[in-house]
Amino acid sequence: MNSIQKINFKNKKVLIRVDFNVPLDEAFKVTDDTRIRAAKPTILKVLKDGGCCILMSHLGRPSFQDPQFSLAHIVSELENVLGINVLFSDQCVGEAPTQLAKTLKPGQVLLLENLRYHKEETTGGLDFAKQLSSLADFYINDAFGTAHRAHASTTVVAQFFPNAKCFGFLLAKEIESIDKVMKSGKKPVLAILGGAKVSSKITIIESILDKIDHLIIGGGMSFTFIKAQGGQIGDSICEEDKQDLALQILELAAQKEVKVHLPVDVLAADDFSPTANTKVVDIDCIPKNWQGLDCGPKTKAVFHKVVQQCQTILWNGPLGVFEMEPFSTGTIALGDAIAEATNNGSFSLVGGGDSVAAVKQFGFDTKVSYVSTGGGAMLESLEGKTLPGIAAMSTH
Repeated sequence: MNSIQKINFKNKKVLIRVDFNVPLDEAFKVTDDTRIRAAKPTILKVLKDGGCCILMSHLGRPSFQDPQFSLAHIVSELENVLGINVLFSDQCVGEAPTQLAKTLKPGQVLLLENLRYHKEETTGGLDFAKQLSSLADFYINDAFGTAHRAHASTTVVAQFFPNAKCFGFLLAKEIESIDKVMKSGKKPVLAILGGAKVSSKITIIESILDKIDHLIIGGGMSFTFIKAQGGQIGDSICEEDKQDLALQILELAAQKEVKVHLPVDVLAADDFSPTANTKVVDIDCIPKNWQGLDCGPKTKAVFHKVVQQCQTILWNGPLGVFEMEPFSTGTIALGDAIAEATNNGSFSLVGGGDSVAAVKQFGFDTKVSYVSTGGGAMLESLEGKTLPGIAAMSTH
């Protein structure tokens, strides 16, 4: 499959699957245009070559043609980002989009209505995909956020463009960034896994242990590991039924000569509240009725040192309850450490909902090598799964 850079789209009608599943406020205004901006380079490439774009996306999870999920709400924001007028079709298949697509001229952009107004989108309907394909003569998939779903617009539609399809800039960059961690990363490779639950990260840990040299386990999931080793964790979050698994992970890591780094101290609180009383204690000596909500100063220093030693860094999940200001310092310190390593030549990839929210909130999004736009898709890639939206592009 050709790279988008090598294709000339002059006089081509190009159907582009974008991910415009963006947050809207009560007045239906876009509150975060990151995903729209992420699609911009691909759209502009087609337009500059002298082609026209037909954009398709979903928004939310409507169970019927619910007006609050209409992509009409994002037209003005899309026009703002692209700097051109955008045509809108209130249907994504049928007479209206067919007529609009027919009259589309080079340099024009048409946005189709929410794909998920049709259940055939999520069930992978062949006829629905065929109708979408009839609007254009070339297909680009630039929606990494939905690449792990075998939907009509991400997977099935590709078969109607056997020799006229490619990845957009965004999707190509996502694949390249994950490959840098999973396949071609300069050693030492470090994975940082945070967040609340071990259970949601098990398959990732099992998949990446062969690829990494260091593993930092932080956030709420670290307490399951500490308790499994006999530590006192007070009222901290813990998956009681995953303690044996935590020990198995530590054993497997040791067999594969992966160094595991757990927090050594925490900022503990006597209530899950930003106004709670706090104190720094060793992570395995948290008093009864107290809970660890952030990592402590010794842990920050240890993690900083590990990060500086590594050439390739994957960060998935925060180190504390960063949404509450008193418990955000561990996550911020880690962001600073990764930014420093990146500045010194390391490759850093951040992905997964909460860590992406954290890097944006604290201004690290421009200080790391790449921030992934696709939460679930990225996690499934790290689990070693082949994503249907990516596989569909290499088959004829």
